[in-house]
Amino acid sequence: MKYITGDDRNQIVFLPDCIEDYVSEDNPVRVIDAFVNQLDMDDLEFKRAKPNDTGRPSYDPRDLLKLYIYGYFNRIRSSRKLMQECTRNLEVMYLIGKLTPDFRTISDFRKDNPKALKRVFKEFAKVCLRLNLYQRELIAIDGSKFRAQNSKKNCYNKVVLEKKLANIENHINNYLSYMDKEDKNEVIEEPDAKEINRVIQELRERKEKYLGYLNELEKSGDKQILTTDPDARRMHSKDGFHCCYNAQTAIDGGSHLIAGYSVDSKIDVGHLKEVSEEAKGLLGVASIEVLADKGYDSNQDVLDCLMNGTVANVGIKEEKEERVFTIEYIEKDIDEATRESTKPEDIQACLHAGILPKCYEGTSVSIEFQNNDDTILSCFSLNDDGTVTCPMGYKLFAVKKKGVQTHYSSKIACRFCTNKCTGSKTKVVAFGPNTKYVPIRMNPCKERQLPLMPKDAKLPNNFKKRSDKKVLIRMKHIDKMAAERMCLSEHPFGTVKWYNLSHYVLCRGKEKVTAELGLCFLAYNLRRAINMVGVHKLIAAM
Repeated sequence: MKYITGDDRNQIVFLPDCIEDYVSEDNPVRVIDAFVNQLDMDDLEFKRAKPNDTGRPSYDPRDLLKLYIYGYFNRIRSSRKLMQECTRNLEVMYLIGKLTPDFRTISDFRKDNPKALKRVFKEFAKVCLRLNLYQRELIAIDGSKFRAQNSKKNCYNKVVLEKKLANIENHINNYLSYMDKEDKNEVIEEPDAKEINRVIQELRERKEKYLGYLNELEKSGDKQILTTDPDARRMHSKDGFHCCYNAQTAIDGGSHLIAGYSVDSKIDVGHLKEVSEEAKGLLGVASIEVLADKGYDSNQDVLDCLMNGTVANVGIKEEKEERVFTIEYIEKDIDEATRESTKPEDIQACLHAGILPKCYEGTSVSIEFQNNDDTILSCFSLNDDGTVTCPMGYKLFAVKKKGVQTHYSSKIACRFCTNKCTGSKTKVVAFGPNTKYVPIRMNPCKERQLPLMPKDAKLPNNFKKRSDKKVLIRMKHIDKMAAERMCLSEHPFGTVKWYNLSHYVLCRGKEKVTAELGLCFLAYNLRRAINMVGVHKLIAAM
């Protein structure tokens, strides 16, 4: 029997007469085409959204946008490779009508429209919202580092620059000492002397360059200076230190679609509120629950989110079971309409009044009003071993002496304590030479029986009963949320970085990198939406 044979290469054949026949009805290219065609390029502020009246005609930004979305969808990010695809790829021919733009034209489009490209990511999210693909109840926030177009050799800090300057100064001194020694012996030849002078001149020029970098660091107050991409920063990653950008994403809990992102050159701490607010704005919700890992552990960030309608379940670096906040009590009559409201001002009013807003019911948040008029007179007790035991049973240790008094405290004990006896982070207790007990007003505790002040102990003359009122907000740490967060946030980064081969960026500058990663995340959302509802349903929604 014969093998299956192909067509003769010399046989003249014709492609389909109609470009529409180049791709099948369920080809994802048709989704890209329908999506871009329904965009208002002028409203998105693309350059050349309207053709010029005079001069050479330009390419329609829709065609170049289709080309880029197709490229990122199919792991082709280079403008030169996209140019090649225009002449050999039938899907690209269908998409842009057999146009063959130059690679510089393709590259300039991405470089000149960074803000517009991020808006395109949001436009596709709106399409997914119309199809109810987003659950809009729970999001997972995480960050990942993308390599920048800057080598480690072109990254300098104060320590590195001072070492380089010291080495250069040492080399110059060695060359000068060698020339003085050879001049005295009159054995140095003229070509050698010229070569040494040339090397010394190069070292001095390099020294001036490094001194300029050092002065620039001192003036700006930055800790690093990168010469190729100044917006990037040298960061620690799993495989060492590299010049990177840190991309933050918010992943929807139901669909695993990306609901928002931001790009920065700083670590994760401080981005929690920013990313959650962007995701809430895109999803059109006023209140949402967030999962994040220990890299975002900041009490101030978590409290800021809580005051603005976001329940941030963030991993705690210490092995604590809950996170406790003490806020000021502000008396106010809270009606049912205010309690059900999701406006930040109404949520803050409820919390300060000691009432849990309705949008926080069923979450890890609980609230407790403490009226210190009902406090218990307890005490700190001095032990025989020189330590002090607080009313909650924690050990405090001597930290310093001031006159005849010894001061005791423990940062770890106060950090883990669930019954705060003071508004400060760490309680410092002073014991005199003959003091056995130091009185303190404590709120009743459900966890343990507080030790009472002994009857024979005398209260200091300046001891006053605390009459202030306060509100305690408790957020319980739920172990299963850590596993759920990992399932949500790690998959998109793994897909974008390693399946789509986008673990490094091609552009330079924070704004352009934000646009490039917007294309990466758009391609991820596009593929996931097609897998969820199919090509025809997506096209119908557009």
